[in-house]
Amino acid sequence: MGQYKLTLIKAQAKRLRLSSLFANASDILIAAQKSTPSYDDFLCNVLEQEVQCRTEKQLVQRRKLAKMPLAHNLDNYDSSLSNGISHTQLNQLRELHWVDECYNIMLTGPCGVGKTLIASGLCNDAINRGYKAYFRCMEEILNTLKTKDLIPSAKQEYKRLREAHVIVIDDLMNISVSQEEGNLFFSFVNNTFESTSYIITTNKSPAEWAKALDDEVLATALLDRILFKCQLIQLSGTSYRLKNRQTIF
Repeated sequence: MGQYKLTLIKAQAKRLRLSSLFANASDILIAAQKSTPSYDDFLCNVLEQEVQCRTEKQLVQRRKLAKMPLAHNLDNYDSSLSNGISHTQLNQLRELHWVDECYNIMLTGPCGVGKTLIASGLCNDAINRGYKAYFRCMEEILNTLKTKDLIPSAKQEYKRLREAHVIVIDDLMNISVSQEEGNLFFSFVNNTFESTSYIITTNKSPAEWAKALDDEVLATALLDRILFKCQLIQLSGTSYRLKNRQTIF
């Protein structure tokens, strides 16, 4: 094929945003000349490559927006690090059937026993399966709720969270919350708990939730919605970070 036609194909591919065809047009044509596929096979191969390219790009973008910690691969999880969840139970959670039924997962326990790793790992699994999943700490969500009507980026973030299939809230109630913030957070959960699965990590008891919110009634109402369809997992053990702490000397 002449250079003119190749240039024309790439120009049309770019115009139609067919990034795989644009980047690999020459290789695709050379391979077709060697294997001489039928017209329908050739077209199917081109479209399959394009779909695969777009799927990979979307996956990269979803992972970027999720903002997961660096350690989020449950394939590397060592179940001996903590007590409270077996290898079989973890694998069952990784099947993600609970997401389709809008169940929540609450991981409780002291610091360093794997709550965040399990939560971020399940978030990563959900993203790999095509779900919209995001990893946020309590403070980030509160900032979004307070500024969504003032800052365009916060408005966009709020829209993402409202449309999410899975939201991880790390260290829930680990900070003091004002009455306004508590009401905003309750309103958000109240509007999403029937369509979104929450994965919550916390080292605070329900009584401490009331203290953090400074409102026992609000804390009870919040727990009522989160625990309505929820798997509670109590983890225990020695802090992995303290056990494996690193020193300069």
